[in-house]
Amino acid sequence: MKLKIGTCGWGLKDDHQAYFSEFGVIELQDTFYRLPKQETARRWRDEAPQGFEFTIKAWQAVTHPSTSPTWRQGKLPDGRSENIGLLQSTEENFKAWMETAEICKILSCNILVVQTPPKFDSTREHIGNVKNFFSRVKRPCAVAWEPRGRWDQETIRGLCSDLNLIHVVDPFRSKPAKKSDVVYFRLHGIGDGDVNYRYRFTDDNLKRLAAIVSGYSDAREVYVMFNNMYMGDDARRLKKMMMLAV
Repeated sequence: MKLKIGTCGWGLKDDHQAYFSEFGVIELQDTFYRLPKQETARRWRDEAPQGFEFTIKAWQAVTHPSTSPTWRQGKLPDGRSENIGLLQSTEENFKAWMETAEICKILSCNILVVQTPPKFDSTREHIGNVKNFFSRVKRPCAVAWEPRGRWDQETIRGLCSDLNLIHVVDPFRSKPAKKSDVVYFRLHGIGDGDVNYRYRFTDDNLKRLAAIVSGYSDAREVYVMFNNMYMGDDARRLKKMMMLAV
């Protein structure tokens, strides 16, 4: 198993060089709110050391409707507003996907994270959207899907198996519905609800996390990506703990 520990966004006060010296992978969050220009993505790739890995979170134009509060950060793409997001098979969404895929290619991403919003639950319409969209788009790399909202494990397992998707979970809340040679964890803090971004992980939490990660020793790669206010420090502490455990 190759363990990859990092953060969702630049977890060390936006100091890229400091981050490169600590971690070998990052999940870019900027790409969710607005896609960077291609020359900006090339600059990010060029400034990173050899072997450093980028994953990115897909642009919200693919997943989040125009009414989502996340659009307070970002500009809606051209087109009909009702055709944006929710993995609809629309011209607007396919264009947004292609533009996201180009950034993936420039950054040489191995993983593209697609996070659907809480109101995108397991209705017949939404299940159909997932099937139709991922059956039609060309993928620049492996796609990891983090469904929010109400989804049962059996439905997720079937979709991920049929569509070759990696099921993204927070390991303190659930297990991946589908066994895969690539495991992708996103940690949003412990507490009620889906997220608790203000949470700082305790040493006991990290010991438990280390034990969870060790349970996936048969996987080829395990990503552990922190997504909380103290993500840089928490990721650094876990990395040290896992190194000491070797």
